[in-house]
Amino acid sequence: MRDWLGIDLKYIWHPYTQMKEALSLPPVLIARAKGIKLYDAKGSFYYDTISSWWCNVHGHNHPRIKNAIKQQIDVLEHVLFAGFTHKPAIQLSRELIALTKNKFNRVFFSDNGSTSVEVALKMSFQYWHNIGRKKKTKFVSLDYGYHGDTIGAMSVSGLDLFNAVFSPLLFSSYKVPSPYCYRCPMEKERSVCALDCLKPLEKLLKDKHEEICAIIIEPLVMGAAGMIIYPKEYLEKAAALAKKYKLHLILDEVAVGFGRTGKMFAHDHTPGVKADFLCLSKGITSGYLPLAVTLTTEGIFRRFYGDYEKSKTFFHGHTYTANPVSCSAGLASLKIFKEEKTLQKVRKLMPFFHRGLEKFRDLDLVGDVRYIGFIGAIELVKDKKTKQGFGLKRRMGLEVYKRGLQENLVLRPLGDIIYLFLPLSTSGIEIEDILKKTYSVIESLT
Repeated sequence: MRDWLGIDLKYIWHPYTQMKEALSLPPVLIARAKGIKLYDAKGSFYYDTISSWWCNVHGHNHPRIKNAIKQQIDVLEHVLFAGFTHKPAIQLSRELIALTKNKFNRVFFSDNGSTSVEVALKMSFQYWHNIGRKKKTKFVSLDYGYHGDTIGAMSVSGLDLFNAVFSPLLFSSYKVPSPYCYRCPMEKERSVCALDCLKPLEKLLKDKHEEICAIIIEPLVMGAAGMIIYPKEYLEKAAALAKKYKLHLILDEVAVGFGRTGKMFAHDHTPGVKADFLCLSKGITSGYLPLAVTLTTEGIFRRFYGDYEKSKTFFHGHTYTANPVSCSAGLASLKIFKEEKTLQKVRKLMPFFHRGLEKFRDLDLVGDVRYIGFIGAIELVKDKKTKQGFGLKRRMGLEVYKRGLQENLVLRPLGDIIYLFLPLSTSGIEIEDILKKTYSVIESLT
């Protein structure tokens, strides 16, 4: 039998991986997948509890998506999207706009979550330039926010572990405290929370709004920060401040779009919020192929519309923009939502999932439990009273990951935070088994 892992370690550089550690903890060689299970080369299975990096929606090997891909390949596999178009992109654009209840009117295609954010940042910046407000060059984001790994996306992110080494390359942006309720930046208890964490944002906008293009925010769930789930009132008030000071509001739903929170989009929990840009990727094709979109309004679009010599054109694009095979996968995924009543099934199972997560609060190592939709997070602490974490040296999250593999679980941690980001096709029986095994793993470390 060929030494596939040996060849892997000889030639491949894996993302977010210290390759020295890969020698003692090599990557798991996955041979096939079905539903929410991944099968390795030896035939063992693992529950894909994090949706293969938050993108798998309907489970692996779904026949409808596979058939859509196969049919599209027989017709048109790729064509440039400047000066040309095709039906899958046209149909997908119309479907996405309808899903947002026509809050957005224009769709710009790209390849992944980072590029969808880059597009929104550049559009916002150029919008103000095009209308003569050239002093507006800054962006505001949350200090725990994460929006991608490209230069612009890193510039409006706040996770030092991911981007500190690249700081000389980044443009400056304003950061305000995150609504991290368990570790309140204002040092208040939840019972007396008055959303005081919004005050620094309000003061910043009052003082600096003349030079600010937009505020970018992950609605309701801050993913890479540790699945920080915050009150919808924070989003509503932040949106109101953006409107008051005439800034653009960019909603980054790359991770939480397409049913993750129990609604099609996270901002659907706040129907009164009106944003200028919506960034989507990951679940748009259910993880089958790369694709991303940045949705915006007709008002934004019109400020780029004019004679060529006026230099208002948005000069941005990618080779695989609106790839027809990817668009066909996206259309198939949206059809599954309708025909299999995906969101209705998720809403029925959410209370069961949330009740199961509540049981983790009794464990000695668990400081906080948070959840929304099919997303759940368990924050591990060394001391419940002081909320002291284990840190990089102890790496308790890594210990959970290794033990999880022995229990058929993929529990890839975010530092000391163990999370579940379940495919929407997960059944009640599977949820019960996943929660039981996860509880057992954490309990064993106590």
